[in-house]
Amino acid sequence: PKMASESGQSPNPSWFTPKRLLIIFCIINMLNYVDRGAIASNGVNGSLATCTESGICTGGSGIQGDFNLNNFQDGVLSSAFMVGLLIASPIFASLAKSHNPFRLIGVGLSVWTIAIAGCGSSFDFWSIAICRMLVGVGEASFISLAAPFIDDNAPAAQKTAWLATFYMCIPAGTALGYVYGGFVGSQFNWRVAFWVEAILMLPFPILGFVMKPLQLKGFAPSESEQALTSTETNVSETGDDDMLAEGQALIRGSKSTSKFWNQFTRFSKDMQELLHDQVYVINVLGYISYNFVIGAYSYWGPKAGYSIYHMNNADLLFGGITIVCGILGTLAGGLFLDRISSTISNAFKLLSVATFLGAIFCLVAFLFRSLSGFIVLFSIGELLIFVTQAPVNYVSLRCVKPSLRPLSMAISTVSIHVFGDVPSSPLVGVLQDHINDWRKTAVCLTSVFFLAAGIWFIGKWHTA
Repeated sequence: PKMASESGQSPNPSWFTPKRLLIIFCIINMLNYVDRGAIASNGVNGSLATCTESGICTGGSGIQGDFNLNNFQDGVLSSAFMVGLLIASPIFASLAKSHNPFRLIGVGLSVWTIAIAGCGSSFDFWSIAICRMLVGVGEASFISLAAPFIDDNAPAAQKTAWLATFYMCIPAGTALGYVYGGFVGSQFNWRVAFWVEAILMLPFPILGFVMKPLQLKGFAPSESEQALTSTETNVSETGDDDMLAEGQALIRGSKSTSKFWNQFTRFSKDMQELLHDQVYVINVLGYISYNFVIGAYSYWGPKAGYSIYHMNNADLLFGGITIVCGILGTLAGGLFLDRISSTISNAFKLLSVATFLGAIFCLVAFLFRSLSGFIVLFSIGELLIFVTQAPVNYVSLRCVKPSLRPLSMAISTVSIHVFGDVPSSPLVGVLQDHINDWRKTAVCLTSVFFLAAGIWFIGKWHTA
C-alpha cells in the first residue's frame, strides 16, 4: 500500500480534480504566450531612431531602440526561444518515462522564471538573446506533458473541447501580450513588462515541486528507482564497509551510463516509430505550413497593418481581432469535432475545409483598400483559421500509442516552430525588404495556407 500512494496510483489526489489541473495548465500556457505577444508588441519591441529628410529626428524606443537592433536581429529575438525548445523538448519527453512529469514541469518553469527576469535585466543584444533561448526550456517542459494529461483526465465526450480550452490560451495569451506589452511599455518601461511576468509565473514552478504527482497513461510508475534501491540494499547486507562503498560507487557509475544509454536507444526507437506513422507525418506537415503563416502574421501583423492601412493603434486592433477570433475559433473547432464525433478522419476533414475557407477570406481582406472591409473579412478568415487548433493536436495525440504521446507532442511542437514560424518571420522580413510593399508581402504569405489545406486533405485519404 505504501508504494501505491507514493507512485501516485491513488485515485485523484484530494485537491487536484481534473478541472483544476486544466485551469493550472491553461494559466501557465497563457503566461508563456503573453510573453510571446509582449516581445512583439510595439510598446516592448519598440522601434529604431528615425530622421526625416527635413532633419527632424525621433528617438528610438523599446528593445530595438535601446539596443539599436536591425530588423534581422529583431526577428532573431522573436525566434530565439526555439533554441531552448528544440534541445529541451525531446529530453523532457524522454525523461517523462522515468521521472515524475510534475517535477519535470517544476524544473522547466523555474528556468523560465529566471530567464524572463534576466530579459528584464539584459544590457545588450546577446544578453537578451541568451535569456530568450532559456525561455524555450520552460515551454518545452510542459508543452509535451500538458496535452497528454488533459487527454487522460478529460471526460470522454469533451476531450477535444478540453484540448481546445488549453490551446485557446495561445491566441488569447499572445493577443493579451500585445495589449499588455503596449500598455506597460508606454506607461513604464519595457523591462518592467518582463519582471511582472516572472513574478506572475513564480507560484507554478513551486507547485510543480510540491504537488502530489499524478501518473500518465501508458507509463508504469517509475520502476527504475525501485530497482536501484533494491540493488543497493543487497550490497549493504554483505557486510564489509569498504567493499560496500566501492560497490555502491561502481554500481552508480555503471548504472548512470547504462541508464543514459537505455534512454537514448529507447528515444531513437520511439522516433523511428513516429516517423513511420504516415498519418502523424502528414498531420505535422500540414501544421508546419499553417504555422509558417500564423507565426509571420503574429510577428509582422502590427507593422504591416500600420503600413498598409495607417492604423494608429495596430497593436490594439491586431490584438483585439486575434483574441476574439482565437478564442471563439479554437473553442468552436473543439466543440464541433466533439459534436460530429471525434475521429481522426473527421479531424482531417475539418482541418482542410476550415483552412481553405479561412485562407480565401484572409487573402481577399489584404486586397481591400478600406480599413473597415479589411477588418470584417480578416476577422472571418482568422475565425476559420483558428478552428484548426484543437483538431490538429487531437490527431497528434490519437494517431500514436499512449506511451508515445509526450514525444509526439514534443516533436510536433518542435517541427512547427523549426520549419514553420521561426524561419517565416526573418524570411518575410527579407521578402519585404526586397519588394518593399506590405500588401504584396501579406498576399504572398497568406497563399501558403492553401498548401496546408491541401496536405490535410491528403491526410483524410490516408485515414479513409
